[in-house]
Amino acid sequence: MSQEKIPALKDGDRCEVIAGTHMGKSGIARDLNISKTGHLTITIVQKDGERFKTLGRNVVRSR
Repeated sequence: MSQEKIPALKDGDRCEVIAGTHMGKSGIARDLNISKTGHLTITIVQKDGERFKTLGRNVVRSR
């Protein structure tokens, strides 16, 4: 079993989604959570107020 890397994200960091359903979207990271299965889930809030959830492995911190 491989260990998942947890990105160095904090609540309030700007980030960009690089994989998955929401690929190409970006926003502010909110509500970081480790699920029961051990995966990092993040709620992203876009500029227009739209929210979506994605996995931490699909996200990188942007500048």
